[in-house]
Amino acid sequence: MARKDYPETPDGRYFVAKARLWRKTDPSLSDSARRAAVKRLMQARRAVGQADTEAEERAARDAVDTAKRELGERGPVWWDDGAPDEGGKHPKNSSYADWWGGLSPEERQKGE
Repeated sequence: MARKDYPETPDGRYFVAKARLWRKTDPSLSDSARRAAVKRLMQARRAVGQADTEAEERAARDAVDTAKRELGERGPVWWDDGAPDEGGKHPKNSSYADWWGGLSPEERQKGE
């Protein structure tokens, strides 16, 4: 499966998909730590789809959350300049509004 060419914020903290900012993986993670967390994430996502009971689904969703936190995509931010987490916002409603507005219509379309 090819990675879609989503717009990425200039500071490398987010990409835009479905008209929302999504936090990127912590770039300071070692390759082995990142790979291991991604493997756990994929296993947990599969388990969500295969869950037969609410308890199994809850456990699988908790495992997804744990892996996303290990990757730095949820939980405390991985940057240290005091900037808040703006994940989930539309770029035009964030500190990235000027950047978003400066993109070509074609680039913005990739994030819609």
